[in-house]
Amino acid sequence: MKRFLPYIALLLVTAELLLILLSWILSAAMPMSGIRSMLSSEGIRWFLGHFVEILAHPVLVWLILLAMSYGCIRHCAIFDVRHTYRFTRARWLSALVLMAYVVVILLLTIVPRAVLLSASGTLWPSPFSSALVPLIAFGLLVFSMVYGLVAGTFQSFSDVYDSLLSGIRSAAPLLLFYVLLSQFFYSLCFVFM
Repeated sequence: MKRFLPYIALLLVTAELLLILLSWILSAAMPMSGIRSMLSSEGIRWFLGHFVEILAHPVLVWLILLAMSYGCIRHCAIFDVRHTYRFTRARWLSALVLMAYVVVILLLTIVPRAVLLSASGTLWPSPFSSALVPLIAFGLLVFSMVYGLVAGTFQSFSDVYDSLLSGIRSAAPLLLFYVLLSQFFYSLCFVFM
């Protein structure tokens, strides 16, 4: 699969370039159609003016947070099936910490006038629904860090730090595809809507 990823990225860049060319041709051939050219002054201003705004989407933050969680879970060896006292103790302690985390989140959401509910008292939309992915990622991070530190698979906080960076490194191809797909999608929207 890794051999095909560069070609998929090249395909997305080519599709963006073809869309730019096609938008110019179609807007010139059918000026009353409502198709906007990305090579016009409006199109260039839109592309450059909205580039960061398009990428600064919650999905990018979710991707980074989940990647960090993935790296920490992968390196803490939670799925290692050793049955020593140390690993058993680490499983129990990390499960207790995770349960305490879930209880705190529940208390922030299910009691009357809870902090994470919307002004009308609902879960969707609310601060809770906006922060659901970060809450899950943080819970997984805490769970895996506690497990790794108690089990000894993380010898120090620098090991935790390295595991977080490892997760981001493993998600680097996803970040590239996020940028390419976001730009292509919003360019399509600009041209045809």
